[in-house]
Amino acid sequence: MCHFTQRSSTFSFSKICNIFWRFHHTSTSHLCSCSKTISDEKYQDPFQLGRKDLKNLYEDIKKELLVSAAELKEMCDYYFDGKGKAFRPMIVVLMARACNIHHNNSKEVQASQRSVAIIAEMIHTASLVHDDVIDDANSRRGKRTLNQIWGERKAVLAGDFILSAASVALARIGNTTIISVLTQVIEDLVRGEFLQLGSKENENERFAHYLEKTFKKTASLIANSCKAVSILGCPDPKVHEIAYQYGKNIGIAFQLIDDVLDFTSCADHLGKPTAADLKLGLATGPVLFACQQFPEMNAMIMRRFSKPGDVERARKYVLQSDGVQQTTYLAQRYCHAATREIRKLRPSPEREALVHLTEMVLMRDK
Repeated sequence: MCHFTQRSSTFSFSKICNIFWRFHHTSTSHLCSCSKTISDEKYQDPFQLGRKDLKNLYEDIKKELLVSAAELKEMCDYYFDGKGKAFRPMIVVLMARACNIHHNNSKEVQASQRSVAIIAEMIHTASLVHDDVIDDANSRRGKRTLNQIWGERKAVLAGDFILSAASVALARIGNTTIISVLTQVIEDLVRGEFLQLGSKENENERFAHYLEKTFKKTASLIANSCKAVSILGCPDPKVHEIAYQYGKNIGIAFQLIDDVLDFTSCADHLGKPTAADLKLGLATGPVLFACQQFPEMNAMIMRRFSKPGDVERARKYVLQSDGVQQTTYLAQRYCHAATREIRKLRPSPEREALVHLTEMVLMRDK
């Protein structure tokens, strides 16, 4: 990821934030200045700390997907091969421990909290399967997509089956509040996909539209999963809000960096084609910032980069502008907000790991 200095833009950051906060009430409205996020406490490796609670995660998911039909089983197992970083489940178990320690110094993750981590990964994977069908994608995580191997119809059904299995696991927790919190994620995923299919003519509404879509498609899952485990581990509504806000802010930052990598990372390293969003007609953060320096991009955005040469021209404009830097800066601001939230909890190794996770989100290259 490239380093940068703060540069001026005709589309100020404060204007973007004001638009976004109208859509999301948040307790973190005053964002701090951009600086390298370095904790002065002992470094805690999130993946090392979360490893114990995530042991046999994918085996347990496969038990939830137990089916007799060989082809459906093969499809459902395809992405649950244990080769992923399990980013979302890891956040969930770390949040569970941090909230448990904050409440009564309990150092154990409850079975129901671990179930939330499993359910989060299942919902996420089902959404990827459906996204790949909608986008007609041919690669995901460096391998062929389900729709490329088995066809669109079977891929949709496999995604549906994973989602239904997640719903069964959710019902088994037996807590109506948790069911309500996590079913909100599924609604947000659908609404986010519809938002992605639309465009805004008004330039001032475009960034709000983009950030709202980003929240619903990416951050809602992390935010609501964090909130769910906090509810299971602590009765204090203030803790529930801290968990939710941390998840929301780091989730948005994660997607912003993902949108940056679409322009800065090579396809082999990223595990999927670069400039993929442009090819799908999507105007992400780097494009919207670049548009302020190259107004001729407005027409391309409205026609969703459909004319021959649009994708190449738009990518060139983005790389010539400060769109990548501004989007990275915006991601830093969200990570700062996430850090401020989680530091409201009692100190613990898990809390510090969640702090350092914000740094890892900003530094990732795939």
